[in-house]
Amino acid sequence: LLGRGVAGESVLISARRLLASFGTLQGIAEASIEQLSQVHGIGTAKAAQLKAAIELARRLSTVGESEDRPLLDSAEAAAACVRPHFLGKRKEHVAALLLDTRHRLIRISPIAIGSLSAALVNPRELFKEAIGACAAAVIVAHNHPSGDAEPSAHDVEMTVRLAQAGALLGIAVLDHLIVGATTVVSLRARGVFH
Repeated sequence: LLGRGVAGESVLISARRLLASFGTLQGIAEASIEQLSQVHGIGTAKAAQLKAAIELARRLSTVGESEDRPLLDSAEAAAACVRPHFLGKRKEHVAALLLDTRHRLIRISPIAIGSLSAALVNPRELFKEAIGACAAAVIVAHNHPSGDAEPSAHDVEMTVRLAQAGALLGIAVLDHLIVGATTVVSLRARGVFH
């Protein structure tokens, strides 16, 4: 962000001076433009750039808390959210819709890519993503490239395994959606798990 240093000094020296003056990155973030520009090598323009970058980071960190994130409180809402993710896929793709405690979408994470007719999901991969996103719940979804959304025995078995693993970790598996050409099947609605 600082670009380059001042005459005869590397930008790293200016960066070290900033840290020495304010102690931590948090200290730099809390400093005013006037305070930042008092540090040798940091003029008003660089101080303003730093404050702008800090403000941008702050705003990005709150995007996840925004009401713009869809509420996925039904299989239909989740299906509408995930269906575009699978458009044009010729192999089975498994994705996880990672949700917060209010069932708002944090993000959609790809979990596995399989063959034309099967995708093996390792619970470790699914829950690694969920834990990394601080998700309280997940909805698993995958496509059937054949276009037929009818669940296979493997789909049912995988769903039960994932729900059991989630229960152990305290991350609820709310549903498993199978996306076909024109329909989406909810395994929760089918009574596969509760």
